[in-house]
Amino acid sequence: MVSQLIDFLKSSYTAYQAVENAKAYLSENGFVALPETDDWNLEENGKYFIERGGSSLIAFCVGNLDEFSFKIIASHSDSPALKLKENALQRVENYEKLNAEPYGGGVWYSFFDRPLKIAGRIVKRENGALKCETVVSDYTLTIPSQAIHINREANEKFAVNAQADLAPLLSLSGGENYLSALCGGEAISYDLYLVNADAPYTFGLNGEFIASPRIDNLTSVFSSVQALCSSAQSGGISMAAIFDSEEIGSRTAQGAGGDLLETVLKRIAYSLKLDENEFYKAIASSFMISLDNAHALHPNHPEKSDPTNKTLMGGGVVIKSHANKAYATDALSAAIVKTVFTNAGVKYQTFFNRSDMRSGSTLGVIAQSRTSILCADLGLAQLAMHSANECFAKSDFEELVNGLTAFYSSKITVNENGAKVE
Repeated sequence: MVSQLIDFLKSSYTAYQAVENAKAYLSENGFVALPETDDWNLEENGKYFIERGGSSLIAFCVGNLDEFSFKIIASHSDSPALKLKENALQRVENYEKLNAEPYGGGVWYSFFDRPLKIAGRIVKRENGALKCETVVSDYTLTIPSQAIHINREANEKFAVNAQADLAPLLSLSGGENYLSALCGGEAISYDLYLVNADAPYTFGLNGEFIASPRIDNLTSVFSSVQALCSSAQSGGISMAAIFDSEEIGSRTAQGAGGDLLETVLKRIAYSLKLDENEFYKAIASSFMISLDNAHALHPNHPEKSDPTNKTLMGGGVVIKSHANKAYATDALSAAIVKTVFTNAGVKYQTFFNRSDMRSGSTLGVIAQSRTSILCADLGLAQLAMHSANECFAKSDFEELVNGLTAFYSSKITVNENGAKVE
């Protein structure tokens, strides 16, 4: 279970590689691609996936249709990185570096002095058509920090300047060919990112922790796909929805704020010969998990955590709540998850921010604004969120996969008075 996750983390440098790897895993488990531009002919017990923009994907299984509803786990494929601008090559004396801009809210000082890869997608002209390809550089770059002898205040009050400090060192010569070398020819345009190339590693006295780039949120992506492939077929539609753009607000064609989820849900219903009224009835009885990681109590700064909800690595799956709805969880959705997990013997814990601290957010509330499905926010407890390297406890990932598998295998019916979990 964990070894497969590590393989996924190793090769999923950007949302494009993450979706490519998820597609390969799904195909190996009998899922069939459905182009958005084609008619869909769905069958009971069928397994399918839809890709949009190369960076978002929705996979689903069609179960018994006698009581039609959706069970959805939504996660995101993107992570903070540095995105290359066009005309990126810059020369300073005999050095060649690249001009990049921040994508998302990274802990940018943690990206200094790391091995970086260029990864993402390019668009090429091939046989008169435009073709998208995923690429990863076979060379590494780095962003050198300033020596303490030059920047004497580095340990007191250094602040990263995005334009001046985040340009990676590329070469001493030949930099004008970096793009053609990467692409194997001429690229018309590209979505390329500088990403941490550190390999995942285990640490701790008993090897109980895993550190890796992009734990937020590729652990959620892989666990949802793994659970979907291994769960028992249940009634209605079981779905893993993987969105891009969460780190920048989700309001893109590939994000949870776009129409992807709503469109796919409707097309599934209509392809199965259900009318609009039956679709809205199904939405009202459906359930969604918004799966994104949570802040674990930091051993060096326990005062940053809520005093009565101390979320711990090794404490099980996290259920996240917030009074002002940064998270979608309410009492009913939390009770449904707790019931599913209790029935399956899965450990869980609760997360609240300190009341005097600003909360982060997830895609759950944004997705709900487009498709009003009862939702709970869950995730792994992790440290160093948005750093170049993040970490979590192995045991929590196993609990998460077991909990998600139990979710897909359960019969959950939402009604006006509450819900039934079987």
